Amino acid sequence: MQKIYERCCGVDVHKRTIVACFRKGNQQEMRQFGATTGVLRELAKWLLEGGCEKVAMESTGAYWKPVYNVLEVLGVEAIVVNAQHMKAVPGRKTDTKDAQWIAELLQHGLLRASFVPDKEQRELREVSRYRKGLIEERSREINRLEKTLEGANIKLSSFVSNIVGKSSRRLIDSAISGTVSQDNILDMLHGHMHAKKDELLKAMEGVMTVVQKKLIQAILDHIDDMTRRISDMDDILTDEMRKYDDAIAALDEIPGIGRQSAQTILAEIGLDMRRFPTASHLASWAGLSPGNNESAGKRKSGRTCKGNQTLKVTLIQSAKATVRHKDCFFRAQYDRLAVRRGRNRATVAVAHSMLRAIFHMLKNNQPYQDLGSDYYTKFNTEKKINAYLKKLFDLGWQPPASATA
Repeated sequence: MQKIYERCCGVDVHKRTIVACFRKGNQQEMRQFGATTGVLRELAKWLLEGGCEKVAMESTGAYWKPVYNVLEVLGVEAIVVNAQHMKAVPGRKTDTKDAQWIAELLQHGLLRASFVPDKEQRELREVSRYRKGLIEERSREINRLEKTLEGANIKLSSFVSNIVGKSSRRLIDSAISGTVSQDNILDMLHGHMHAKKDELLKAMEGVMTVVQKKLIQAILDHIDDMTRRISDMDDILTDEMRKYDDAIAALDEIPGIGRQSAQTILAEIGLDMRRFPTASHLASWAGLSPGNNESAGKRKSGRTCKGNQTLKVTLIQSAKATVRHKDCFFRAQYDRLAVRRGRNRATVAVAHSMLRAIFHMLKNNQPYQDLGSDYYTKFNTEKKINAYLKKLFDLGWQPPASATA
């Protein structure tokens, strides 16, 4: 096979050790390094002195990041490769053979680089993903609070939609410190909740033991702490993503996408769409494209491919929000597909369409233009009318005599 790189290096990355295979033509040199920054600089110096053209490494958890950071700063071109694309022959696996195999594949141009954004965007990703993790953990803690209140015979969640809202917190705090009675309950409720006074009074007739009070207070403190930390992450992202303000405002115009979701999406994909050849490539990278499942010339239904999990989850959540808007194209698309393919697949299809729209908005610097809820009725109108009439006739409907005269 033709050699693409005369001098290249394959790196097998682990938590504490780095095994490197430096290929120079038909010869190779093996070395093992530690994983600390100072030792990684020695790795980069060795490669630079040898005239290394490119370095390839597996995307092993988070352990590839220190290696990539050092090589990036010192000017060594490096790529990160999906481990599934470069599996060696089973039964012959060692760290040394892994590094040799990576180097050999790289030398002949058989590796496909994963998308690794620049350092600024990688930092935004870390903040955004940490915020997302905090939000998910806070939701779990709220569920834990509800279960604990149920264990104390307090049925607050049966009458309020948010058990950590201001009125709910006042009721819980009062139950921990004393009692909730007819005399003080109105002081804890917002005006629109006064109508539920009697129901809430009955709901708070639980029996809290001393242990349950301590546990509920600890859960509330944890929720407050995470709420504060989420707010801190919001401030960091707002400050660090000022150059994204126009793009965030544009994405905010899409039904179902708010500013927080827009920040998460842009932290994952960035502003430069030239890194993705087409919208279909971006959708595949996000894991929102159907997988390939073809046999004997027949194309079967395939599961969505693996991709960027954070981006995929955010878009699916946005899709679930956008289908609640009746006067938009995405709701029409959802209704059209949900009947035939089911709700979950229809939601994924809507998320796919939203990401394609985002791609073209960012690539062409265009605002969002909704196709309208009547998009699918604008073509093949007569065919659709006949199909609906056939369904009515099958159900036994007969046109009025005046209509047939």
